[in-house]
Amino acid sequence: MTDSNSQTQIPTAADVPPAAEGQQGQQQGQHRERRERRERRQRREDRDSEWQERVVQIRRVSKTVKGGKKMSFRAILVVGNEKGQVGVGVGKASDVIGAVRKGVADGKKHLVKVPLTASSSIPTVAQGRDGAASVMMRPAAPGTGVIAGGSIRTVLELAGVKNVLAKRLGSKTPLNNARAAMMALSALRTHKAAAKERGIPLQQMYS
Repeated sequence: MTDSNSQTQIPTAADVPPAAEGQQGQQQGQHRERRERRERRQRREDRDSEWQERVVQIRRVSKTVKGGKKMSFRAILVVGNEKGQVGVGVGKASDVIGAVRKGVADGKKHLVKVPLTASSSIPTVAQGRDGAASVMMRPAAPGTGVIAGGSIRTVLELAGVKNVLAKRLGSKTPLNNARAAMMALSALRTHKAAAKERGIPLQQMYS
């Protein structure tokens, strides 16, 4: 008979075979790797959630090839985080979804950082040109809103500009206007940066 007073012995580390130790270490490594993947995916999703994209135009285009005409779609998109970063992208694909996806990726490759004032306006007057399109922007007082239209308005809104006066001159093409707006925004400088470039004190900028 088994002695009721006998105690079950707990195996020590020395009693664990090397194969079991290796398996346990492998499982811990797999758990750690999965956790790191989840954390990376969460960080990527959080970063992507900051960005917004708006479709400016989708057109069906054709290209003449040896066998006839090849049809595809061209999408113009504006990508921004409403915190001073914005980009314009163009994507072409055989379907609309593919063209939009490529346009978003292209827009994120051509981001411009926009200096914003405390009233979410631009610091100085700016002008940009692309092809036959020209855009002029002026700072505006709080409560003015975004006085602009078409693709220029989309660029300004996704850049985070909330008070600005903008006027389009020349071409009405959405892509040229959007790129002209990007040129104007990329030329902006804060008063401090402008004073440093000109080699004058900041106080002299306001005199």
